[in-house]
Parts: sequence; C-alpha cells; structure tokens
Amino acid sequence: MSGDIINLILENVVQGRVTQGEEGLDEGMVGQPGVSELIYQALASGVTVKDIINNGLTAGMETVMRKCESGEYCFPHMLASAEAMGAAMKILAPYSANNGFNPKGKILMATVKGDPNDFGKKIVSILLQVMGYEVIDLGTDIDSQSIVEAVRREKPQFLGLSASLTSTMQRIEDTIQALTEGGLRDNVKVIVGGAPVSEDFAVSIGADGYGADGLQAVAVVENLNSILV
Repeated sequence: MSGDIINLILENVVQGRVTQGEEGLDEGMVGQPGVSELIYQALASGVTVKDIINNGLTAGMETVMRKCESGEYCFPHMLASAEAMGAAMKILAPYSANNGFNPKGKILMATVKGDPNDFGKKIVSILLQVMGYEVIDLGTDIDSQSIVEAVRREKPQFLGLSASLTSTMQRIEDTIQALTEGGLRDNVKVIVGGAPVSEDFAVSIGADGYGADGLQAVAVVENLNSILV
C-alpha cells in the first residue's frame, strides 16, 4: 500500500499535477488525486515523512531533472513539477521536524538590494527543498547588512544570492565584502546566479559557486555539501 502511494506521488510530481483538477502531461488524469491529495492520503496511511520526501518527491524531481538534461523535457515541465513540489513541501513542513527527516544543510536565499525579481530564486529554492535542504528565503530587495545579520543569526552552510539586473550585480559583490568585514565569509559558501550573472563574474567576486539555472545551482550545492561533509 505504502509503495503504491509513493509511486503515485512520484508520478504526479513528474506530471506536474498539484491537485486532482489538473490535467498533467498525459491525458485523462483530471479527477485522479494530485500531489496535494496524495500527500494527505500517505500521511493518513502512516507513511513516514522521510519516505514521502526521499522516495516520492525527491525521486520524482530527479526524474524530471534527468529528462530536462536529456532534452526530453523543457523549462515549462520543470516549472510545473517545481510547483507541485512547492505545494507538497508546504503540507509537509509541520510534520518534518519530528518525523525522522533531517535536512542535509541550511541555505539562505536572497535577491539583492534594488532587485524585485525572485522567479528564478523560487525555482532554485523549491528544488533545494526537495533535494533535502532547509531553505530560508529572505525575499527580494534585501540589503547587504540584512543578509549579513541573517547569516549570523541562522548560521547556514550556504548563501544563495540572485541578481536579475545588470545594475544590481554589484550588490552581490557588496554583500560578499560585507560578510568578510563581518568576519563571516569563511563560515558560509556563497552561490550566485541570475540572468546577467556569469561564471567569470562569480569567480571575479570570490563566490564559491555559480548556477546558470536551477539544475546547475542544485548540482553546485550538492558538490559543495559533499566536500563539507
């Protein structure tokens, strides 16, 4: 029974179906339980949060990521699956701490001062959550000192900084400098991204990693985390 419902959760993540009213990639799925309904069914049946996340949600998202990398799926498919994942993680959040699920690490996410865009950051945050990380999203238009204070308070292993405008890219470097001045730079790995950001820019400002898209950002965090562990 638990295996059946876990497989259904996995499949509906791949299909990008949040609720039973949605069609999904394949025809004829309207009316069948989506990820949200299946999560509640699994919890009511005694399936552990750890099993739901590891064998249902994460396995489903890994399937989507492989399909994106191979070219079988494109960005809208990943977006739909990420939205399903986000809905699932919101349902599971109250249950996670006391049900055998220990996050791989903690990551703060922020869009820098003067920048209102958080679309890409939200996708990365959802992907990291489903890969087993605790994600704290500070939001958009966040000044350097507020980010430094959050790093000091939350003690994350990782900090993700995003800029979607050429005019706000410098704020990323300003934030890294503020971390250095605050004596915190050596305590956190900084990963940067956003439309105008490049790997060369990331290297030039002393970032620890660069994500061109959600998949690469997750891969960078996973690689850095394997070194920390």
